[in-house]
Amino acid sequence: MLEVRGLEVAYGAAPALCGVSLAVRDRALACVVGPNGAGKSTLINALAGLLRARAGSIVLDGRAMTALPAHRFCAAGVAIVPERRRLFTRMSVRENLEIGGYRRAVRASRAASLERVLALFPALRGKLDAPAGTLSGGQQQMVAIGRALMAAPRLLLLDEPSLGLAPSMVDAMFRAIRDVHAAGTAILLVEQNVATALAIADDAWLLEEGRIVAEGTPSAVFADPALRRAYLGAATAG
Repeated sequence: MLEVRGLEVAYGAAPALCGVSLAVRDRALACVVGPNGAGKSTLINALAGLLRARAGSIVLDGRAMTALPAHRFCAAGVAIVPERRRLFTRMSVRENLEIGGYRRAVRASRAASLERVLALFPALRGKLDAPAGTLSGGQQQMVAIGRALMAAPRLLLLDEPSLGLAPSMVDAMFRAIRDVHAAGTAILLVEQNVATALAIADDAWLLEEGRIVAEGTPSAVFADPALRRAYLGAATAG
């Protein structure tokens, strides 16, 4: 479905991603884990068309996407849930959700899509007319994921969905992610929460300082010494 080869992204002269390659299979749940500053958000933003690649390729369903603007990624069925949600806090929950269904291809099914989001996140049903900024952090994350789902994506990109959430809400969020995946949506998740992310993934990659340093099944990545080194430092490895 998604094939990334030799991807390089830089901020000015400073490299952020160096030769990153990965592939997300159709309807799979894949994850990229790594410590803070590894380049995970840069990767997700590049795969959503929000950052331009300096080199390498992004191919979706056989179509070259690397040089296309962000709205073409959306039209191709890619949706992103950005880090820290980025909601319109003064607008209502309903308005924030409906923004996700603005594409002509999904406008006609907006009402049905809203019902699916509310079935996934029942806590939002009684909050539809409340300003999004008055919700708890966990509820705001529900709105952010729901907004992306309103676009009926084939590939959902999730950037640190557990960031800043209470442990009980993290569990609920990952249950919802599993439900979205079970309904047939492919997901690429980037997370610092290694154990939880690897527990639900089909395929995994470890990103460190902008490079993939381990890949394979979640159990193989979890057992790789590179994981301990990335999170705890070389001095504690071994």
